[in-house]
Amino acid sequence: MADDYLRRTAITRPILTTEQQDLLDATINEWQDACNISSRIGWQTGETRKTYLQDLAYDEVLEETRLGSQHAILATHQAAAALSGVEEIKELDEKYKTSCPEFTATTVKYDTRTMTLFDDETVSLTTVDDRIRCDLALPDDEDGYQHQYLNDEDWELTESTLSRRDGDYYLHLGFRKPKPEKQVEQQGDDEDRTVLGVDLGIVNIATTSTAYFASGREVRHRHREFERIRSSLQQTGTQSAHRTIQQMSGRESRYVRDVLHRVANDIIEEALNHDCEYIAFENLTHIRDRVPPVKEFHQWAHRQLVDLVEYKSETEGICVEYVDPENTSRRCPECGHTSKGNRVTQAEFECERCDTTANADYVGAKNIGWRYVRRGLQSSRRTGDSQLALKSGTVTPNRGFVSSD
Repeated sequence: MADDYLRRTAITRPILTTEQQDLLDATINEWQDACNISSRIGWQTGETRKTYLQDLAYDEVLEETRLGSQHAILATHQAAAALSGVEEIKELDEKYKTSCPEFTATTVKYDTRTMTLFDDETVSLTTVDDRIRCDLALPDDEDGYQHQYLNDEDWELTESTLSRRDGDYYLHLGFRKPKPEKQVEQQGDDEDRTVLGVDLGIVNIATTSTAYFASGREVRHRHREFERIRSSLQQTGTQSAHRTIQQMSGRESRYVRDVLHRVANDIIEEALNHDCEYIAFENLTHIRDRVPPVKEFHQWAHRQLVDLVEYKSETEGICVEYVDPENTSRRCPECGHTSKGNRVTQAEFECERCDTTANADYVGAKNIGWRYVRRGLQSSRRTGDSQLALKSGTVTPNRGFVSSD
């Protein structure tokens, strides 16, 4: 059954006293025992349905652990989910050897009955003894991503997870809200629809038809430095060098993900500011053919960026679509002349026929958006105009350029 909710996770840290840490450690240990008791009972009886396993294991969990009633229920449900996963594996491959799921992770599940979030940025957590209440380590900047869930009443707190890792504690707060109706579903076929075109490149990670440029200079510089140092360390070949490479790789991945998150947010903001119902990208299956193997890093970054935009656009009811990028960097968006000679350099476009000059990535973004606009015109059900969003207005096949001023 389709999930009618958008689901997001906000990660933060509870600020704990030593006594509170001890209580949470004890709760995690009891949770592991409860899940393993439930898992064993489900494995022996062949029961994977959570409500039925709850009936079978609940009393024993309460007798054998110090958990309260709600945590005992959650533990039986956790075990049922793990057992169901094993059953799915067996269905896919009957010869695959399976065993009773064992719970060893230092985590514990919470729900709205066992955890409460307060407006003063504190949290109350059920333990094996009393409830504890502590502050949450949140960014001082109100733009920190956690605040968009904590401060928005549309987001409802759901099941969350507390984990202990290397002596630190983390709360993975689960939120949900009903999926918005797609903007295009709210409109009739006689409504105008606006498209934001996005070109993915190397010099600029992304460029939009509204003239937003996300420079890739710093990302490229860091990646080249990482590759240079990694090559040197690989020649060293020591265990210490290998550990250093892994640490550096992790730092680079986190940096790139942060950059891509910010670029994805900017693209969504461009779409919202220009009232776009669609965001059009080039079909990424073509990137491997157009970019040499040495640029595999950029292929990965582009794929990650598109995934992030898809993920974030869902919240706003914006549709993400794809077009064939063939000749989008060679076609003049003004006169339509297509030629390899139009692309003067990596960054420069100059039409051989009408002498139009522009940034090459910007030309690509306009052509990608324009290609999707024209695709919409081919629908026999459409009576309204699709239009391409530009920096200072829109352009449609029927009415031409329309200024937003």
